[in-house]
Amino acid sequence: MTSRTHRTTARTSSEGRAVARTQTLLKGENGIGTVRKTVLPGGLRVVTETLPSVRSATFGIWANVGSRDETPALGGATHYLEHLLFKGTEQRTALDISSAIDAVGGEMNAFTAKEYTCYYARVLDTDLPLAIDVVCDMLTGSLIAPEDVDAERGVVLEEIAMTEDDPGDVVHDLFAHTMFGDSPLGRPVLGTVDTVNGLTRDRVARFYRKHYDPTHLIVAAAGNVDHQRVVRQVRAAFDRAGALTREDAEPVGPRRGAKTIRTGGRVEVLDRATEQAHIVLGMPGIARTDERRWALGVLNAALGGGMSSRLFQEIREKRGLAYSVYSYTSGFADCGLFGVYAGCRPNQVGDVLKICRDELDQVAEHGMDDDELRRAIGQLSGSTVLGLEDTGALMNRIGKSELCWGEQLSVDEMLRRIAAVTPDDVRAVAKDLLGRRPSLSVIGPLTDRQSAELHEAVA
Repeated sequence: MTSRTHRTTARTSSEGRAVARTQTLLKGENGIGTVRKTVLPGGLRVVTETLPSVRSATFGIWANVGSRDETPALGGATHYLEHLLFKGTEQRTALDISSAIDAVGGEMNAFTAKEYTCYYARVLDTDLPLAIDVVCDMLTGSLIAPEDVDAERGVVLEEIAMTEDDPGDVVHDLFAHTMFGDSPLGRPVLGTVDTVNGLTRDRVARFYRKHYDPTHLIVAAAGNVDHQRVVRQVRAAFDRAGALTREDAEPVGPRRGAKTIRTGGRVEVLDRATEQAHIVLGMPGIARTDERRWALGVLNAALGGGMSSRLFQEIREKRGLAYSVYSYTSGFADCGLFGVYAGCRPNQVGDVLKICRDELDQVAEHGMDDDELRRAIGQLSGSTVLGLEDTGALMNRIGKSELCWGEQLSVDEMLRRIAAVTPDDVRAVAKDLLGRRPSLSVIGPLTDRQSAELHEAVA
């Protein structure tokens, strides 16, 4: 059991100047699950969750920058930069970076999303100081050498080619474009061949200097960690890089983007000689800060979140029309998406699409019965807890929570909010979202007649 508290302590230098502000955000029993936050001079935030019963720790740094922050000419710059930060600093070569973590049996990686980027390392608790030093060095001291920019360009282009070979991935990028058009949210995180080829060392370096300021960064560590020790080690690493010189700087708060235009009734079909047709049918969702997200989570679980969900039962179990079928939600700072994915034989696209439309219309008009909602609440509650069973997941939770919401919710509080969702809550969000005119994205070898029918299907 954890409880929420906001006790704040400020440590001062001998001159009386405040140098750090520390809060205990969540107080766990016997220190287990305690979440603390310190704001260092320079605006760098350090958040930790203590779990003394494990022998591992995951250390990560979140940057408040994603592909949404790119201009059309900089398409893919965030992801390109993610690659380049592994290529070397003044202290370490690329081989030094990878071998340092490999030598202690750890794992190290990074990921780029539309609104944030994360770099992390998972190690034994005794090797946490090494992980802190390596990851902080990467984030503060990257050389972004011209020869590395040129060499890594080929790697990024290969990653784009690999993604293009998987239509099950590409269809989600296509759906984002269908919904958001040629806006930052509608463009692919990886960029395109043309935009990546157009990125120069100077452009990427300017992007790095602009977005990797400490005020835009959040350090997160979870596992068998001591908060104050992590703070000292992080501060020492950033001080060595001269990154905390603006002592009066304050952290940048959660993103509050301008409203992105969302569309309905659009259809995009990409003709490809694939064995399956890949479909995403969906409509605008809600922003990640919308309090209805708990009800939408339950609705999503009931509609397409598991083997007992409506869509899985109707499309796969009863009719055998698809192997993979599910629904999903994506929440951004100011908007969101709700989508249904299915992969099926090209000649069955019409049947699958009709079932999806019928089920969405049915739920929008009538809601769901109590048994469905009880199963969905149980499924969502269980998956929430089971998804936090390792230190990597805990680091992701506290880092993303600080970045996106500026607050921390305990697991008990999350479960309480899920359990508090009522049939009326689900019915209201279903009527609002599922009652809107949908958009459709399809990849596959469709005939002209099928393509025309798809346009009619979402009219």
